[in-house]
Amino acid sequence: MKNVKYVYTFNEIEGAVNWMDVVTIGKNCDPRIHEQVNAIKSSVKPEELASIIYTSGTTGTSKGVMLSHLNLVSNFLAAAEVFNLTPEDRFLSILPLCHVGGRLGNYQTQYSGATIYYAENMGTIAINMREIKATGFDAVPRILEKIYENVMAKGRSLKGMKKAMFFWAVRVGLKYQPFGRNGWFYYKKHKIADKLIFTKWREALGGHARLVGCGGASLQPRLERVFWAAGLKILNMYGLTETSPIITINRPEEPLCRLGTVGALIDGVEVKIADDGEILCKGHNVMSGYYKDEALTKSVFDEEGWFHTGDIGEWEDGKFLKVTDRKKDIFKLSNGKFVAPQIIENKLKESAYIGQVMVVGEHQKFASALLVPDFDSLKDWGKSQNLSLPQENREMINHPDVIKIFNEEILKLNKSLSEFERIHRFRIVPDDWSPVTGELSPSLKLKRKVIQSKYQETLDQIYSK
Repeated sequence: MKNVKYVYTFNEIEGAVNWMDVVTIGKNCDPRIHEQVNAIKSSVKPEELASIIYTSGTTGTSKGVMLSHLNLVSNFLAAAEVFNLTPEDRFLSILPLCHVGGRLGNYQTQYSGATIYYAENMGTIAINMREIKATGFDAVPRILEKIYENVMAKGRSLKGMKKAMFFWAVRVGLKYQPFGRNGWFYYKKHKIADKLIFTKWREALGGHARLVGCGGASLQPRLERVFWAAGLKILNMYGLTETSPIITINRPEEPLCRLGTVGALIDGVEVKIADDGEILCKGHNVMSGYYKDEALTKSVFDEEGWFHTGDIGEWEDGKFLKVTDRKKDIFKLSNGKFVAPQIIENKLKESAYIGQVMVVGEHQKFASALLVPDFDSLKDWGKSQNLSLPQENREMINHPDVIKIFNEEILKLNKSLSEFERIHRFRIVPDDWSPVTGELSPSLKLKRKVIQSKYQETLDQIYSK
């Protein structure tokens, strides 16, 4: 590589230049160098560009978001105040460092003096948590869903009284509300559930985890409740790459905590809901614009300077924000009714047998769904029913008993939906969706256009009848 001038090693290797040589050079440099460095530092203004972070491109081409020093610093200071980490804390970083959430986690952890570790990959999160005895970690909803699915799979493998106690504790956890909102009798039951079951959940994650920063997509409220019940405070937050990222966040204590919402505003940030339900934002967290794209920048700011997030939301008690869907994801049926897919998708993912789902129906007579099974859960269910299910995914999804289960899950969901929201047809697909295969972004959000293109033939079959 012609442009590489120096290579330094971390470990001391005979005959190789070690990174400590750089430190030594810095300590022994001419005083004029120190003066020059300080002059450069002093010349940097808070409003100047600090970093360009690219969006994940779930709705199109990735955009270069220009964030200033003020954007990033004000945001990680707000996060540090909420998480209140200390030098005794050990935080596991899971999100990519090219992701604004991963960057925020790093900055606020370093500012707080806590130790930060990096997960080896998505499959080793629980192992890494145990290795470092992590007191906290960052996550997107899909990671929490996978942790929950793994825990539930272990519960289903139990027998007799142990299995009954496990699922009793889960039912207790799913009703959890913090700060004494459930009444004394509930917390008596919760104390028993914690001693018998939830302590084991914490042990599986190293035994010390207490805080989880979660954002990037819609989190199922039931998961938030059950993790809080298990002693893991999920601090659900809302924001975008363009807002550095935090706009609102749930605090770990009253009065700025409301499960089922994305929390209250951080200081110095304003939000208003537009007439069409879109969330608008102003404050020190909002980007200066998109890199080399003035037209796109102008399109997301209105005349009063409000940044249009593209998300639909509402206030709860005038203080806590609820995000219902992406404005671009909401689609219109041929009868003129609008369908918000994320709400339906989250309800479907409450099924033990559904791993991923995408609801479709733009300009069609009714809504339909593409379903990715949780194949491990299906196999466990097959064993419990003494069924000989095929081991190959493509064969398993066509098994009559599997199709029957999914029909039952859809019927159960439809009872809770309005007539126009109901899923009239569905197809089970054999592929696991992931960032590697292209259906998910690096932060594990659905790339709807990619999925629609991949399964266009299947969708044509759904709507051809």
